[in-house]
Amino acid sequence: MHHSRLSTLVIDCQVDDLATATAFWSEALGKPVASPDQDGDGRYAELRTAADEPIILLQKVEHASRVHLDIETDNLDAEVGRLEHLGARRIAFVRERWWVMEAPGGHRFCVVQPQRETFGPHLNRWE
Repeated sequence: MHHSRLSTLVIDCQVDDLATATAFWSEALGKPVASPDQDGDGRYAELRTAADEPIILLQKVEHASRVHLDIETDNLDAEVGRLEHLGARRIAFVRERWWVMEAPGGHRFCVVQPQRETFGPHLNRWE
């Protein structure tokens, strides 16, 4: 048995400076900036969301701008296997921490470890 839930809406930004995109999305979504440089490398910024809302993360990328979802889980292998059984396929294991996956329709998404201290509400339970 394991759990998973929608964790994060990731706004992939093909930009030179993430600050401009962060300012736009902060104003557009009415969410203040929680962290303008989450990892100290200029690649990630986070908007402030409530504990029961998905995290909104902006990511500086080399590929075309798009939005993708992160699914968090307490058992990475089990969740990736469950999704493969549904037709998804593994694309890349990143930093030995999360899987980039592709849904049958071509949409990319990530399967990640829990992103907040408490795994929280709105969990799916998988046997």
